[in-house]
Amino acid sequence: MKSATSAFTGAKAMSSFSVDDLSKAKAFYGTTLGLKVTEDTRMQTLTIILSAGARVLVYPKGSAHVPATFTVLNFPVANVEGAVDELASRGIRFERYEGFNQDVKGIARGDGTAIAWFKDPAGNILSVLQDK
Repeated sequence: MKSATSAFTGAKAMSSFSVDDLSKAKAFYGTTLGLKVTEDTRMQTLTIILSAGARVLVYPKGSAHVPATFTVLNFPVANVEGAVDELASRGIRFERYEGFNQDVKGIARGDGTAIAWFKDPAGNILSVLQDK
């Protein structure tokens, strides 16, 4: 079977999600999390620039925003416990989910990767997880 040519060959993908307040999102991702964030005032969007040039587009939906019920952004880290401690010192509260064996810090350490979930100001779910 011959492989089809794709318009996506060599293309860079970009993830995106919405927030209810762009200025709160900019402060959270830029200041609280310490990520590089650029703002396009003409398009009214933010771009979170991650390592290796990966980008995430954040766009406003105002009162029409509904937070995702799943993790929209994962941050692999070398030391999940250290990352949780650092984020907690910055005021981040970690979520607890039924069915996961989470320790006192909120880190789930089951058979898979150690992971801890938290939310952005718009209620979107994010995580830090142990990079293997």
